[in-house]
Amino acid sequence: MVVVANNDLSSTKTLARVLVVSRRTLRKNKYVDFVGEYHLDLIVSHGAVPVIVPRVSGIHSMLRSFEPIHGVLLCEGEDVDPSLYADKEELQGLSQEDMDEIKRSHASDTTIDREKDSIELTLAKLCLERNIPFLGICRGSQILNVAAGGTLYQDIDKEVGTSTKHIDYDNYDEHRHEARLVEETPLRGWFDEMDQIMVNSYHHQGVKRLAERFAPMAYAPDGLIEGFYDPNRYDPEEGRFLMGLQFHPERMRRGGCDDEFDYPGCVSVYKEFVKAVTAFQKKQLDAAEIVVNKKKLLLEANTVLSKQQENRLKQMGATVRNSCVYMKRVKRKEEQQRAMDKLSAERLSDLLSFHRMMARLCSDAIKRKLLEPTESDH
Repeated sequence: MVVVANNDLSSTKTLARVLVVSRRTLRKNKYVDFVGEYHLDLIVSHGAVPVIVPRVSGIHSMLRSFEPIHGVLLCEGEDVDPSLYADKEELQGLSQEDMDEIKRSHASDTTIDREKDSIELTLAKLCLERNIPFLGICRGSQILNVAAGGTLYQDIDKEVGTSTKHIDYDNYDEHRHEARLVEETPLRGWFDEMDQIMVNSYHHQGVKRLAERFAPMAYAPDGLIEGFYDPNRYDPEEGRFLMGLQFHPERMRRGGCDDEFDYPGCVSVYKEFVKAVTAFQKKQLDAAEIVVNKKKLLLEANTVLSKQQENRLKQMGATVRNSCVYMKRVKRKEEQQRAMDKLSAERLSDLLSFHRMMARLCSDAIKRKLLEPTESDH
């Protein structure tokens, strides 16, 4: 359980947990795991606690140890392994010359990280199965689409032939391109019903075939999907949120200023996500309380039943103190009954005749005793 305190440990409040997978980089000849601080700031500022899942070998088989999971945020990283979504025909669509050129142009992104793929796909599928709130940013949106059965362009320039610039290494954070917002979608609502906005862009891959369960929320000028969501899984007040954004709202800040966003909607993305995470946590806590109450009622019912049994034993002359003797008598009677059941009908008939004869003899003896004169009669 995670708690937060107001500057001390005396006042505590249970917080919803958002899992965030780290990305690794090489620093001073050693791998270092990191997560963009903007993501963490926005999660914390809206009342949830980020729990960082380290990108290390074997962690994908230990993800259940991070329970309870109230939400998952997946963000930047290297290219998703094409073998996870592309068939043989799609894999052969790009020539070796094309692949070599892509690697030269995007050297920092084209290194496949299968461990990160495994961790993030496991988490994304877990969210799909258990309706856990999920927000995917950039690579995270691509992971979500693949987990739900969609596919990706391995390289937008090569496969789409676009004139829209989706990455600009010389003007990395300041680069923007237009994105058209789809009506009656959460994204359109967050951005004050604007028809279009200018978004940042740091990717050379993107959604090719959108998984069937999702609906687009935004398009780039070349038709590339810039945002999507599951309409059947969107209601933050009820803990439902399943969404992917190709752009980075957390980094859309004016002139590098940390406090001023391009649009208020950039913050709304995280606000509504955390709202869903918190509501999901409440539902889990309510469900757990119901289970506890049911167990308590069952225990009380069992206690009442024990009292009834005790009263019944008392009525039969067996108190708690002599119940052991009573049980021995019951056991002995059962043994006698089993012994009788083993006898043949002929043998049982003989025993019955014998006992009847003994009964008559005893009866006659009692009568004679009663008829004999006593000393007082003399």
